Amino acid sequence: MSLDLQSLRAQFPILSQQVDGKPLVYLDNAATTQKPQAVIDAIVSFYTQCNANVHRGAHHLSDEATRRYEKARDSVARFINASAREEVIWTSGTTEAINLVANGLAFQLKQGDEVMVTEMEHHANLVTWQQACLKSGATLKVVPIHDSGELDMNAFDNLLSANTRLVAIPHVSNALGTVNPIQSLTAKAKQHGALVLIDGAQGIAHGNVDVQSIGCDFYAFSGHKLFGPTGIGVLWGKQSVLQDWPVWQVGGEMISDVTYQSATWGVLPNRLEAGTPNIAGAIGLGAAVDWFTALDMPAVQAHEQQLLQSATEQAEALEGLRIIGTAPNKVGVLSFLLADAHPADVGFILDRQGVAIRTGDNCAQPLMKRFGIPGTARASFSIYNTLEEVDMLFSALKKAKMMLA
Repeated sequence: MSLDLQSLRAQFPILSQQVDGKPLVYLDNAATTQKPQAVIDAIVSFYTQCNANVHRGAHHLSDEATRRYEKARDSVARFINASAREEVIWTSGTTEAINLVANGLAFQLKQGDEVMVTEMEHHANLVTWQQACLKSGATLKVVPIHDSGELDMNAFDNLLSANTRLVAIPHVSNALGTVNPIQSLTAKAKQHGALVLIDGAQGIAHGNVDVQSIGCDFYAFSGHKLFGPTGIGVLWGKQSVLQDWPVWQVGGEMISDVTYQSATWGVLPNRLEAGTPNIAGAIGLGAAVDWFTALDMPAVQAHEQQLLQSATEQAEALEGLRIIGTAPNKVGVLSFLLADAHPADVGFILDRQGVAIRTGDNCAQPLMKRFGIPGTARASFSIYNTLEEVDMLFSALKKAKMMLA
């Protein structure tokens, strides 16, 4: 197999539109990816053919809805190589998945315990643990990064101790594109008996996520960054850890037995999935996983690296442009500043030329302060982007530079 880019792009209806009379160049994929027709069709099919609640009805529509919903769970379990389908917990996204873990750990943390995060965290994987530590009296420790955006491995080793209860690290930095060595980091944390959570929001769409090989206890990701719908995500956790994890929410579906005086909880995955779930979202995410896994992954990854290489070379050649995040092991994220221009102004001018990028602090304010900047402009590439679109980005940036001089 190989990557037929023209055929692949044709599967994304949104990419054919124009912005202000110019072809859309969508380079905000780290925020959310676009959706192939297969995902759109799966969602429409659910609502038009078998819309019903799952696990509850004694009729055909409910049976079919349940079959599609649980089939999606099977697809996700295969995709990340979970050891059991019960380890796949549906959430609204990465943020809720991390909060689910933090809520349970808050019952266990105490003074003297330590939680480790890094300087490159998205707020979802920083503020969550900050607040858990504030409530429990535990200490939050932050692993610094080098100016390149790489994790300081010596500092990581030195911060680990017998008091480390949890290490929470991003697979990939959303603001820098840095790919962290999560397998080796997990192994080191395990030597100290710590739980390990991987924020996989940015890592999941680049393929080859094998949770058993990583060795972590939790891996969280969002469907909308994997060509799936918004409002759906996954918390994967080891069955041995999740089966007794404190429940996140109570209500329907997760109950085993109820009296007016007490209640007992069901088994995984139901015990952590209270209430009517996002059925269409789960089915859409299952369709996205099936679509994505049918691609030639080495070709996809090579294409993404080619896009990043072209963008990096052109960025280095553009006088006045400063790249933020120069780690040697990166995915397709290019964060930058253009001379003295405010990132928001750069983004506005690019938008008028049909080029969609992200501007601001990328939900990583402490990281921006570490670099002494208010924010960045960020172009992030996905499998449907082209080298011609990279050229269009830099053509637009040269115009922006002239206008903002």
